[in-house]
Amino acid sequence: MRRIITSTYITLDGVIDNPAWTMPYFDDEAAAFAGAQTDAADALLMGRHTYDGFAAAWPNMDESDPTTGAAYFNNVKKYVASTTLTDPEWKNTEVLKGDLVEEVTKLKAAEGRDILMYGYGVVTHALLKAGLVDEVRFWIHPVFQGGPSVSSPLADAQTTLTLVDTLVTKSGVVIASYQPVTR
Repeated sequence: MRRIITSTYITLDGVIDNPAWTMPYFDDEAAAFAGAQTDAADALLMGRHTYDGFAAAWPNMDESDPTTGAAYFNNVKKYVASTTLTDPEWKNTEVLKGDLVEEVTKLKAAEGRDILMYGYGVVTHALLKAGLVDEVRFWIHPVFQGGPSVSSPLADAQTTLTLVDTLVTKSGVVIASYQPVTR
């Protein structure tokens, strides 16, 4: 069975939106970890908000430059959970139709490698509550972003996690990996 791995950049004060603040911290260690994540995954799963941001950025990046990751993101199979997106233009994108939990359960049961998710929004939240997320990775950046977007992305997740791994990069980013505790 495939695993669903979430990978979320977050500041010390809980900001996950518009992560331009990550760039000074994306060093060789972070790049190696990110590369290992994508090497292990043959699909991306995202909600509409993440899709819109990714689809606006990745197709415009140089796929011939291996440091951008554009070749992976533009060519990997992408699944979008959306009730409003009907005709995605980004290559290899499929909109999930029907019940989210049922559709993702089918994806997990299919042959393949990990399914990778970025960010944390309503789709991740619903899948975590349904017990479909296998690992949550927070890239905790030594930044206080402040502003009106400060909020806890896990305000009502009601899930107990256990720490399975950590990586502290030279730039100060802590990548904390957790798995849901099965009861």
